[in-house]
Amino acid sequence: MKSVLGSQFSVLCCRVAAWVVIFQFSVFSSQFSILEAAEKPKALLLPEVLASVQTQYPPYLAALIEQDIANGRVRQAMGAFDLNLNNGGTMNLAGYYDGQTGYAMLEQPLPFWGGSVYGGYRLSSGFLPNYNKDRTGVDGEGVLGFRLPLLRDGTIDRRRASLWQAQIDQELADPIILRQYLDFIRAATISYYNWLAAGQRLALTEHLLRIAEDRDSAIAEQVKRGASAPIVQIDNQRLVVSRQIAVVQALRRFQATSIELSLFFRTREKAEPIIAKRDRIPTAFPPHPCLDESQLTADIAKAAIFRPEIRRIELLVEKTEIDRKLAKNNLLPNLDVGVEAGQIFGGNRPKDMEQNEIEAKIEFKLPLQRRDAKGRIDIADATIERLNNDKRFARDRIVADVRDSYSAVSAAYDALKMTRKNVDLSQQLEAAENERLKQGATDLLALQIREQATFDAQVLEVEAQAEYFRSQANYRAAIAADAPSKLTR
Repeated sequence: MKSVLGSQFSVLCCRVAAWVVIFQFSVFSSQFSILEAAEKPKALLLPEVLASVQTQYPPYLAALIEQDIANGRVRQAMGAFDLNLNNGGTMNLAGYYDGQTGYAMLEQPLPFWGGSVYGGYRLSSGFLPNYNKDRTGVDGEGVLGFRLPLLRDGTIDRRRASLWQAQIDQELADPIILRQYLDFIRAATISYYNWLAAGQRLALTEHLLRIAEDRDSAIAEQVKRGASAPIVQIDNQRLVVSRQIAVVQALRRFQATSIELSLFFRTREKAEPIIAKRDRIPTAFPPHPCLDESQLTADIAKAAIFRPEIRRIELLVEKTEIDRKLAKNNLLPNLDVGVEAGQIFGGNRPKDMEQNEIEAKIEFKLPLQRRDAKGRIDIADATIERLNNDKRFARDRIVADVRDSYSAVSAAYDALKMTRKNVDLSQQLEAAENERLKQGATDLLALQIREQATFDAQVLEVEAQAEYFRSQANYRAAIAADAPSKLTR
């Protein structure tokens, strides 16, 4: 009796111990599942890729350097208005006069009307003729004056023209960069949806393979019982191999799209490419909004304003207009006036020289043929006419781009609705064929055909969704919807 009670107690203790182990294992498993869920990477969404393009994409960063180049050109052009230090002198090496002169002058070109002011110090020594303008007293002479063109180089000259054109180049950098930015965003968006479609197609291909593999064990059991012929199992094994080949091909396509996406998707620290893995594939595509046809007119007007092509041509016309004004300026004669005042320092000065002297200057010069200026005017006129034609065609091109991309989005939306209906019908046929097979009213080949038809319909739906978003990317680029308010690094 005691031995029986002892054995029952032992069994009870073993059961309790087993329950404790099972409980601890379940707790550990739940904790592990929670930890695994917490560490599972979140789905990769398009905004994360586009943010990487805006901050880490090397071609875009290289395009932004165009701003630095334009700023450097403005600074270079401003160098024509730098304060200049001029100094020099003369010495009579042989002859009746043995005098020497020296001078040091500061000259400041003016940013208006082509003039300049100058001032400095002049000193002569030895024996110089009375008519020598550089002759001074023993303590030298202070000089102050200005030059001013009245006709040619008055309203414009080469220095100011270069500065104005460099400032236009500063503005011109923005539409050039914006055009590249819109192209980069479109390319990144298309690459992202190609990657998403390849991932979903790979999942569909693997699902189709699992169906054939799961069925293979059931067929093997039927063949073992004599309920099915061995040829049925061989046919299903052939189907498994063919679907394995399809998985390999789908995997290669997914890997290719992941590599392509890595050109746009980069690390924050070193801007190194990131190969997006399968665990970051979203479970589904984003919603598919239908474009309103009444919005097309507004988008065309918006594109005409925000697309960079029109602004770029307008700035090129402004730059050429400056060339034209400069060429017209060169048709004018030179009529330069100036005033120079000198004050002799100290009391020891020649008797024929006043303490203070003021001299007025005027100079007239006229090139008779002026063929260079006339040729430049002809070039500028022809260039402006060509740019105006380019501007008209660019406006037409923008309208055509918007209309064509809108048509592509509408067609993709309609195709997507039809592919979804096709998937639903294919799944209904597959389910019916599967039920007939269970009832013995059909064979495995017919079910395989239905499964393949459902798979093809699902792949078409995935491709239709990807095409819809690719069309959306082209449409957004056509209307410059993603144009930033300011292009900065």
